[in-house]
Amino acid sequence: MASVFSGPLALTDLDDFIAPSQECIKPVPAPRLPPGKKTGIIKIDDDGSYSALNDLGESYKLEKVSITLDDCLACSGCITSAESVLITQQSQHEVFKVLAENQAHTDERKYMVASISPQVRASLAVKYGTSIEEVAAKLTSYFHSIGFDLVLDTTVSRELSLLQSCKDFMERKERFDKGDKSALPMLTGICPGWVCYAEKSHGEHIIPHISKVKSSQQMMGSIVKDFLAKRRNLPPSQIYHVAVMPCYDKKLEASRPDFRSEFDTRDVDCVITAGEVIEMIERRGQHLMEYESCDLDRLFEDLPTEIYSHSGGGSGGYLEHVFVHAAQALYGVDSPPLNYTVKRNKDLQELTLNIEGEKKLKFALAYGFRNIQNIVPKVKQKRCPYDFVEVMACPSGCLNGGGQLSAAADENSKELLSKVTDLYNSVASRDPKESRYVERLNLEWLEGNSTHPQLLTQYHVLEKIDNPLTIKW
Repeated sequence: MASVFSGPLALTDLDDFIAPSQECIKPVPAPRLPPGKKTGIIKIDDDGSYSALNDLGESYKLEKVSITLDDCLACSGCITSAESVLITQQSQHEVFKVLAENQAHTDERKYMVASISPQVRASLAVKYGTSIEEVAAKLTSYFHSIGFDLVLDTTVSRELSLLQSCKDFMERKERFDKGDKSALPMLTGICPGWVCYAEKSHGEHIIPHISKVKSSQQMMGSIVKDFLAKRRNLPPSQIYHVAVMPCYDKKLEASRPDFRSEFDTRDVDCVITAGEVIEMIERRGQHLMEYESCDLDRLFEDLPTEIYSHSGGGSGGYLEHVFVHAAQALYGVDSPPLNYTVKRNKDLQELTLNIEGEKKLKFALAYGFRNIQNIVPKVKQKRCPYDFVEVMACPSGCLNGGGQLSAAADENSKELLSKVTDLYNSVASRDPKESRYVERLNLEWLEGNSTHPQLLTQYHVLEKIDNPLTIKW
């Protein structure tokens, strides 16, 4: 089966990326048997289950070992074989299970929230030959029809992430100019495929360079489980938050222990992809365009939700926003020229600010593992020429995520991506600094605290486990 995860999470030629059967180290409790009863022959039953015979000839079922994403992320063994691990908490089936429990136990009902990424809307809009605005309205209608209470747009949380990234860069640049040469380059940390790879393969050499600013998915998780929970007077554990994302790696991100609240609940309970949403709709024998268009839900009752985007590309525009902000704040250049230089391929591009012939800023975007491989050694050897790098595990970035809708049999995948990109870019862009939603969140939630713990995360050095099965003879 082809991996649905990004390249860095699907590598098979590195020693620390091997099959779970070789190196899964999860401790499995083995209950002590009563005296005189010892396990003997183990056999496979007709239904595929396993049974054992004790020394008295009695047969009993053996329990399956359930390995969750939390188990995987806690070790350095087999996360890159995640598609073959039993994923129990990140699927559409889990969503339907919670919805069914809501109907069966109304007194313990979960408040259901869905947050949808702009990339997913673009993918669905191309599939159905309609506008992004129309898809947003129909997705809202669909999620309400199956029992969701609130459907949100992650554009708002991305604005927080972009603005916080600008602040992070400015702080790092100040430290760098004062002599702390480890402060730059700053590498984005919004792509979970890239982060997992960096933690497991490069540890302390790379982690200090990765921005601790949360991605839009996890920023929305904080908004839902902290800000929204307080406004609705609900405990975070009573809210079930589903994120609809373009990438399977996002399932891993949501499962990180760092994104559990003090109430021991995930900020994002479940992640589903564009393809899974279509499966959910079609399993009811329906079609997305059959649903009525309805008004978009509001995060603030007095602020209507509008569909808009941010400049700088389909992965959020982090490079461009940080570059423009730094040019203005550091050198007084209000509208710096955005002339990208394509290097070895279109997924490795540079953007430079020159003033009177002197280079002041040099940024880059590096998408896909072949370009990550080019950047990482330079960072480790302290000879990286860039001040900032926007890193994405997927070639072409988030619009080409593994969870996006695939090309039909008679369709070219590059042409499909081009259509999705064009439609995504057709939405009007706005400056996050002018966002009324961010203004309200700062006033009513963050209270102007730019280092608020809900905005930041952390990363971990995961030591490679020595295992004789990894030796290449």
